Amino acid sequence: MARADADDRRFDTPKGLRRSPSPLRLSGDRDRFGRFTEWVARAMGTPGFLVGLTVFALGWMAWNTFAPEPWRFDSIVIGFTALTLVLSLQASYAAPLILLAQNRQDDRDRVQIEQDRQRAERNLADTEYLAREVVALRLAVRDLASKEFIRQELRQMLDELDRRDEEESTHAAT
Repeated sequence: MARADADDRRFDTPKGLRRSPSPLRLSGDRDRFGRFTEWVARAMGTPGFLVGLTVFALGWMAWNTFAPEPWRFDSIVIGFTALTLVLSLQASYAAPLILLAQNRQDDRDRVQIEQDRQRAERNLADTEYLAREVVALRLAVRDLASKEFIRQELRQMLDELDRRDEEESTHAAT
């Protein structure tokens, strides 16, 4: 670990190649943070969240309006400034988290579209191959003898055999 810290302080290494000493750097699994942003975005889009936020705001306002004066922490006289700040803070974190979740979804959609495109290309190639095979089979079947042709040939052969039998029987009788 000391070696990595020493490498971070080296001035002969370009800044982009050094690891960031910032404690805000995401360590560990980046996907975990991505899943967290998606969870936040999904949770904020539910009726339960909206009802909960409404109950929170109404409770805040009721407490600071009807509670005994020493217990109040936000004044109705100045327009519930602390509540406004809390809701602004919530919104300021919600917007980037929702955008991050949308970016992840866009990335997944891009991957899915690419997979669908590849699958469609394979399906098209398979369909074209099968169409060529069907055409080849039709051509091969066209060259095959039909039942009617075989019957006609068999009748001609039977007639030829009957004629030979008659000729042999006439030669044998003479």
